[in-house]
Amino acid sequence: MAIVDSVRVHPTALVEEGVQLGEGVSVWDNVHIRRNARIGANTSIGEKSYIAYDVVIGPNVKINAFVYICAGVTIEEMCMISAGTVFTNDRFPRSMNKELTALETSDPTEETLSTVMKRGATIGANATIGPGIMLGEFSMIGMGSVVTRDVPPNALVIGNPARVVGYVCVCGPRLFSLSAPPAEGQRIVCHRCERSYEWRNEQLHAKD
Repeated sequence: MAIVDSVRVHPTALVEEGVQLGEGVSVWDNVHIRRNARIGANTSIGEKSYIAYDVVIGPNVKINAFVYICAGVTIEEMCMISAGTVFTNDRFPRSMNKELTALETSDPTEETLSTVMKRGATIGANATIGPGIMLGEFSMIGMGSVVTRDVPPNALVIGNPARVVGYVCVCGPRLFSLSAPPAEGQRIVCHRCERSYEWRNEQLHAKD
């Protein structure tokens, strides 16, 4: 790894012109980061991952190996993206343009949808994230899930298509399952970190 001003870049990585790497960033072998992407401080990008042009990634993000992050994706701070995750952005994926005269452009168009991964969210291995999705703060996407709609904050989703099956703490453990939801106004305490929540209006609310 070459180390320049605390940034570590493996010699096999391809980092294009205009890429911004924050302090303490690690870029591992055979990573490809396209032009003008911005990577926040202390973020780690695992081997053979691809980050498209103009993608914005916040600080303290962990990206494992073989992750594909397409154009139009924003990843906020403290997120984790496990190995084999794929983001998508194309509403009408076709090889040819609508006139069938040439290959469809790979550049963003008016039909390219943006996806936002809010702070602290986690995506399990081999998940697929559909276009135009919002992954809520500290949500948890189960491994192998196919996400086709927005995910609420702290929600745990699994399956294809992914569905909400419970809610998780900021620190990770499941707080409860929707098969046995808490009563309205009930206080829930995480066994791991002792953070406190309240279940109101079918939403999880953090308590001070």
